[in-house]
Amino acid sequence: PVGVFGPAEGDDPYVYALFPHKSLESVATLTQKLGSDPAFREAGADFLSAPKKDPAYARFESSLLLAFDDHPRLAVPSKKDSRVFQLRIYESHSTERGQKKIEMFNQGGEIDIFHKVGLNPVFFGEALVGSKLPNLTYMLGFDNEDAMKAAWDAFLAHPDWDKLKKDEQYKDTVSNITNIVLRPLACSQI
Repeated sequence: PVGVFGPAEGDDPYVYALFPHKSLESVATLTQKLGSDPAFREAGADFLSAPKKDPAYARFESSLLLAFDDHPRLAVPSKKDSRVFQLRIYESHSTERGQKKIEMFNQGGEIDIFHKVGLNPVFFGEALVGSKLPNLTYMLGFDNEDAMKAAWDAFLAHPDWDKLKKDEQYKDTVSNITNIVLRPLACSQI
């Protein structure tokens, strides 16, 4: 499934799109495949041929993420009309500390704690290409904003998280966190 999201509130002008791929070849040939699809060209004609004086967008930015070992496939946790998503980017000050944070999610058990408390993963990925490197990026899905708040409260109070965050090997793995709350747009399959 393809995800297309806009801000949950405020006047953030960005649209976020999530395209899962099974191979690097799929990534490299996406533009050509879409461009050769007559149905795609017809449905997107206004967008694809927007004039310079009224462009469809100013610019776009892309990231290429490698799925985590403990969450190799994209998941669709909720299809409720009230659903919200959190896009979180954890930047690290060094590649070694970034890899350690990925280890904390995988082998350390942070993903397991997420599942226990209702932090429903859509994906986890290590950024290979993009901005704010090194970073890991993940998305969580919830039935609504109240469920999101309750799950984070449960996570912060969970004894396994308390123990994991005190583990010295994972000290100073994150230097900045970006947190964006999103809602799916009508065309989103997630």
